[in-house]
Amino acid sequence: MTSATTRDKAEGIVDAIGGPDNILSLTHCATRLRFELKDASVVDRAAVEKVPGVMGAVPQSGDRYQVVVGGAVQSVYTQMINLPSLKGVGTGPSDADVKAAARSKARGKVAWLDAFFEYLSDSFRPLLGVLLGASLIIAFTAVLDALGVVDFRAADKSAGWVFVDAMWRSVFYFLPIMVAYNAAKKLAIDPWVGATVMGALMTPEFIKLSDPTVFADTVCTTNATLGTESCVADIFGIPLQLNDYGGQVFVPLIMVALLAVVYRALKRIFPENIQMVFVPFFSMAIMIPVTAFLIGPLGIWLGNGLGGGLAWLNGNAPIAFAILIPLLYPFLVPLGLHWPLNALMLMNIGTLGYDFIQGPMGAWNFACFGATAGVLFLAWRDRDVQMRQTATGALAAGLLGGISEPSLYGIHLRFKRIYPRMLVGCLTGGVIIGLGGGVDTSVFAFTSLLTIPVFDPMGLYAIAIAAAFTVSMVLVIISDYRTPEQKAEAAEARRQAEADLALEAAGADVRVAAPVAAPAAAEESAPTAAVIAPVAGTIVPLADVDDAVFSSKALGDGVGIAPADDAGVLEVVAPVGGVLVTLPDSLHAYGLKTDDAVEVLVHIGIDTVNMAGEGFTAAVAAGDRVAAGQVLGTVDIAAVRAAGYDPTALVTVVNTSSLTEVAPRPAVAVAPGDVVVDVVP
Repeated sequence: MTSATTRDKAEGIVDAIGGPDNILSLTHCATRLRFELKDASVVDRAAVEKVPGVMGAVPQSGDRYQVVVGGAVQSVYTQMINLPSLKGVGTGPSDADVKAAARSKARGKVAWLDAFFEYLSDSFRPLLGVLLGASLIIAFTAVLDALGVVDFRAADKSAGWVFVDAMWRSVFYFLPIMVAYNAAKKLAIDPWVGATVMGALMTPEFIKLSDPTVFADTVCTTNATLGTESCVADIFGIPLQLNDYGGQVFVPLIMVALLAVVYRALKRIFPENIQMVFVPFFSMAIMIPVTAFLIGPLGIWLGNGLGGGLAWLNGNAPIAFAILIPLLYPFLVPLGLHWPLNALMLMNIGTLGYDFIQGPMGAWNFACFGATAGVLFLAWRDRDVQMRQTATGALAAGLLGGISEPSLYGIHLRFKRIYPRMLVGCLTGGVIIGLGGGVDTSVFAFTSLLTIPVFDPMGLYAIAIAAAFTVSMVLVIISDYRTPEQKAEAAEARRQAEADLALEAAGADVRVAAPVAAPAAAEESAPTAAVIAPVAGTIVPLADVDDAVFSSKALGDGVGIAPADDAGVLEVVAPVGGVLVTLPDSLHAYGLKTDDAVEVLVHIGIDTVNMAGEGFTAAVAAGDRVAAGQVLGTVDIAAVRAAGYDPTALVTVVNTSSLTEVAPRPAVAVAPGDVVVDVVP
């Protein structure tokens, strides 16, 4: 498609949608342009659908509108936002933002708890990509360490390997700034102000304050329990506790929550014409000192206090400790309170010669990875491509790199049903370690498959993590990780994607029927059990059909029906009863949906869209309710052949993946009304 053609299409859509003055914002998903309009009632739907390449126009609730474009959506969107007439139009929220906003409206019984988890999830979800990238670098270094190629714990590593460390540490060290940005965006305040406030505590100048050789008023002491150094500087006569905030996420989460209150108050105080300067200025002037003097030390004190308490517990009740650690970690990691424990682990190795935390922690990690494996299994089963990609990357990062954050932030915090199931796996692994007398290690290691040999006793540790992994995985698979509402939403999104693909395969301007109300309970039809032949001919397996899209079953399972060589004008009948959802202007394809949500596509001939309706008639219109066997229209098979096209009729169940069973019948001669596909919804 040339640039000029794409631009013409973009301009045609804008004109038909009511002109640039009617567009408030515009974004897109995989196949559709999404408009927020001033007045959706002025849209000329027929004109939109006549724009070449547009596959359908779909009104949404309120003044939202969707235009189905198919695979060319990115090109059309780019041309559209670059039109001079749309320079003042906002691009609006992304598709992910729209879905996040929708999620925020669906509160459970404990609204504040839902809001809290949503705040955590949306503060970390955008970081999933870089977390996965850093985790794979860690996995690579862990493999080399396990093979003895290089000791990544050595203090005298070469500059090259130190540089490799910097590649992944950059993400975890600067995580507070990234989290602050996302958290501020979540609370609808300037995200750069949030990032700047947190960044001030990570500058070389702030870190330099901890050097008593430079500042005589700086006093440093050592924590007897954690073995960490804490310094206090004199700032205009006020003592300031100095800490290393690299990797901290608890501090930015608290800081942004308070910043949001300050930021909104300042916006009410200052007139709109000077807000751009003075709201950020006073926000920084207030929140940087508050964070440095109060919020930052509070977060560190909470973490250090937790670490000291765990050390006491391990010394006095080691069995309880082995059970408690894997049960606590799922709640410590999202808040960043697990980072002080790293210092405790290193101190244990330096003073005792071994560490007692990493073994029980491994039970949590592998329970986490097991839950992710369960999600991956369900994603493969349900053909959920996006979740399959997310879970695959997270599981690889976990099993090879020992990193739980991609699983936690990318999946587990999004689906609250996972936590109870994962905790059972944590408990199982912890109990095994506790009853076995505990697990120690003499090195600081990421708890991955590659580091199993560093734990002692290795057999006990391997059994514990295997049990934790298996229990979590099985529980997630058995009971699913989604609520019934989330499953229904995912199924509908999958059906919509399949329907979009079907429309794109039809390759013509499509009239999309308005939603049809479900029939009353008394009139509810029996479950769909079969798909009947729409035309007379001989069944052909889809694999033998000369069309890559249909033969690959991308549009669902089904059959082809080859008309007889001497066939003339054939009637096309409805293969199922339901609503005629789609009908292209070329009249060569029919999309039907039954009352129990079985979606069937009838496509007469291959590439017959190019006939532009010649040789085809329709006796129905999009939106009509039809009965199985009712005549939909006719096709002149002789005309199809004369035009040089294959007249094979294709009948597929588009949403095959969401049904229990779709079983095509073998190759036999059939008449209209004979069963060609057996269906179990």
